[in-house]
Amino acid sequence: MRKNIVLCGVGGQGTVLASRLISAAAMAKGLPVMSAETIGMAQRGGSVFSHLRLGDNVYSPMIARGEADLILGFEPGEAVRMLPYLKPGGQVVVSNRAVMPVTASLSGAAYRAEDMLSFLRDHVERLMVVDAERALAEVGSSKVLNLILLGAALESGALGLTEEDLRNAILEKIPEKFHALNLKALEWAKQEE
Repeated sequence: MRKNIVLCGVGGQGTVLASRLISAAAMAKGLPVMSAETIGMAQRGGSVFSHLRLGDNVYSPMIARGEADLILGFEPGEAVRMLPYLKPGGQVVVSNRAVMPVTASLSGAAYRAEDMLSFLRDHVERLMVVDAERALAEVGSSKVLNLILLGAALESGALGLTEEDLRNAILEKIPEKFHALNLKALEWAKQEE
C-alpha cells in the first residue's frame, strides 16, 4: 500500500495532531512514513499543511502536484488552495466551516465557505463535505474537528488505515483523560451513512 495524503487548515484546528496520529497508526502497521509540515504561521491563524507519504518506495516527504490520494481539508479555502495536489479520482474530505485566514482578513475581501465548497463541488469528483457545526455539537466539544475529519476520511475509504489503527494511535498519543471524547469524535462519521 502507498498513500499520499495532504492535510490542510489554519492554525489551531489540530491539523498537526491529525497528521501525527495518521503517522503513528501507519508506523504501528509497519508502513514507512515520510512527512513534511508547514506550521510557522500556526499561532497567527495562518495556513498549516502537512504532506504525508505512507508505504514503500517513498524517497521524499513532499507530494508532487497531481499525486495526492486524499486531501483532508480542515478549512474549505485551504482545501481549494491545495487542490492542485489531488490526483485524478482522488478523494477530498473537507469541513464546511470557514475560518478566515489572516491573509484574507487583511485584504478586506469577502470570505465565504459556500463559495469555496461550490468550487470544490464543481472540480472534485470524490468529495465528502462534513457539517462541522453539527458534528461538533453532537460530539459535545469544539476542539475535536481533527478527529471528526479523520473519522470521515476512514469512512471514505481513502485513508488506507482502519478504525482500529487510529484508535490505537489515539490511545498511545493522546492523554488518557481525552480518550473518550476523541474516540467519540472519530466514530461520528459512521452515523452519517
